[in-house]
Amino acid sequence: MKDWKHRLKSDLEPVLREEDPRPRIGAYHDMPFAIFVYPPEDEFELRQQLAMLRTRLEQGGKRVVDVSLAECLAQALQAEGLDAATLAQVERETGLELTIETIHAVISDYQPLDGLVAGMVPPDAEPTRDIVFLTRVGALYPMYRTSSLLEQLKGQVTVPTVLFYPGATEGPAGLRFMGVLDAEHNYRPKIY
Repeated sequence: MKDWKHRLKSDLEPVLREEDPRPRIGAYHDMPFAIFVYPPEDEFELRQQLAMLRTRLEQGGKRVVDVSLAECLAQALQAEGLDAATLAQVERETGLELTIETIHAVISDYQPLDGLVAGMVPPDAEPTRDIVFLTRVGALYPMYRTSSLLEQLKGQVTVPTVLFYPGATEGPAGLRFMGVLDAEHNYRPKIY
């Protein structure tokens, strides 16, 4: 069994099954957030495992909300009139770096990603019943690093939330997005 599968089943799932996961899911009482790290190359296998985990949690009385960051990105770009053809044109005319900066500006300033994520959490969400899975995080590479997303969600999302992070750990609290970018060491949520 792969290490991440073992961690998912043995470390994270028991916490999510608890009547109130908040005290154990995260490192801070006001941030019921966790980060689950897995190898980017196992994305499709992770999705299969998450579908089964969701079913098990729902059979135990939980409601799981899957928030695809790929869908949030597409929604933000569409709201600003940007589609794949437009972005391809921008890249041809101005280069990849400026295209990346443009996309980053859209989900940081014009259509903030944290607001889009918070808007997908049901208004009647209850911390003892609801769990949010933040998935498809790799779609943000290399335009947006997730180090600030959970910080920005503080106060907006109060239910247990797990960011499924394609990358690698480095040291006790460092994460390398997609396993290639330099490690960010400012993650406050608990890393599984």
